[in-house]
Amino acid sequence: MSTGQPLLDVRNLVQEFEVRAQGGVRSGVVQAVSDVTFSLGKGETLGLVGETGSGKSSLARAILQAPRPKSGQVLFEGTDLVALRGRALLRARRQIQMVFQDPFGSLDPKWSVARIVEEPLIAFSAGSRAQRRSRVTEVLELVGLDPGRYGDRRPRSLSGGQAQRVAIARALALDPALIIYDEAVSSLDVLIRAQVLNLLERLRSELSLTYLFIAHDLALVKQVSDRVAVMYLGKLVEIGPAEALYREPLHPYTVALLASIPNPDPMAPRAAVTQTIRGEPPSPIDPPSGCRFRTRCPRAQDICASEEPPLRSLADRHSVACHFPGGRELNHGDARAPAAREPARLAGGAHDSAASN
Repeated sequence: MSTGQPLLDVRNLVQEFEVRAQGGVRSGVVQAVSDVTFSLGKGETLGLVGETGSGKSSLARAILQAPRPKSGQVLFEGTDLVALRGRALLRARRQIQMVFQDPFGSLDPKWSVARIVEEPLIAFSAGSRAQRRSRVTEVLELVGLDPGRYGDRRPRSLSGGQAQRVAIARALALDPALIIYDEAVSSLDVLIRAQVLNLLERLRSELSLTYLFIAHDLALVKQVSDRVAVMYLGKLVEIGPAEALYREPLHPYTVALLASIPNPDPMAPRAAVTQTIRGEPPSPIDPPSGCRFRTRCPRAQDICASEEPPLRSLADRHSVACHFPGGRELNHGDARAPAAREPARLAGGAHDSAASN
């Protein structure tokens, strides 16, 4: 993994959506993404986790400028995508592709597999017809699908795993540098999910890809990620190396999420009451003052309502936005600069299977 300039550098990103009542009268603003900052190194996988409604997908779409964020910067290879327009933005988007949660919902049911995978190449006028067809064959083989067997099929004749492989092949067609996976394996059963994850890790290694991997399954995210970022109600509350974050989570929200992971051992002790999350998430239209998690936090004190905790670095590349990280009060002297990047940790998993899955 490169230790130089990050491939993606998101700075103070804000995304909001107006809510209008009947008659078109503005009734509020959804604060979907609020002042989010993080970076992503070349060849790295960053896992992004959080409850439904935490702003994960809104953040991913704001990175793609679809729609544009309200404010902030999205630096991709040093170029601010927010400032780009027209053809310049189109050229930059070629390097960033996205794979969605529902493969069948993202694939045109009337098109053949070959036509679906070729579509990005046609949209960007990439090569001649013969070159495009050669590229389609190449990427279908990369994801484990025989072009002769699957090229003429329609999505309805594919299994869930096969359809997601087609979606991945389409994302690879333009040879991007960054792929965003938005809950891309959550609709697959456990066996197929393991096979697809193994495929993603192989592709990352072989093609030197960088991933932003969005999911709500924390056990899954740990398997595939070099670092993990945790979002709550539009805010980034903790980010750090996967092993360190899972071994010693600093934010009470992260602690509660990890405690919610099912344990197959019936004799294992239940999570302590202090680790559980109380109540429902507040409305993003009217989030709490100070720390947005304070209304559900077992550590909350008066300062949590009056002062918003900034994201501070407390360990090597491990940052948290909490006045009482790990149950202790944070002094400003505790914060220190992050150390150099660690080498990438390859995810384990089952060997990639044949395309019949």
